Amino acid sequence: MKVAVATDHGGFPLKDIVLRTIKEEGHEALDLGTFGPESVDFPDFAEKAGNALLDGRADRAVMMCGSGVGVCMSANKMKGVYASVCHDTYSAHQGVEHDHMNALCLGGRIIGEEVAREVVKAFLAAVPMQAERQLRRVGKIKAIEAKN
Repeated sequence: MKVAVATDHGGFPLKDIVLRTIKEEGHEALDLGTFGPESVDFPDFAEKAGNALLDGRADRAVMMCGSGVGVCMSANKMKGVYASVCHDTYSAHQGVEHDHMNALCLGGRIIGEEVAREVVKAFLAAVPMQAERQLRRVGKIKAIEAKN
């Protein structure tokens, strides 16, 4: 699986551990920046990761900012990007399985490296469920998206 990784300066401290975890789990990481701790704007990096999902360069994305909230809000403005802040393993895998989440958002000022590592692993290992109830609910999400 190809995984886009993008972060602002607030998430930058987690970037190396996220990239390393993706590779250790047997996936390909697409590093979309930022490439240093200088202040940058999180919406720019959420958009880069979202575009990688939408144009097929990535199958999933991990986005980071200080809290995870800014990149999450920005990414969810893009049709076809389904992002959530997850700072625990249950939400990370359940979001993929039940809700077909394709973008994981992390807060670099909220969680440490080991928790980030475990959350990313849970996100990557999860497979979207195809049961009727999950598909019905995901369909309703997409219908809301199409109306707005």
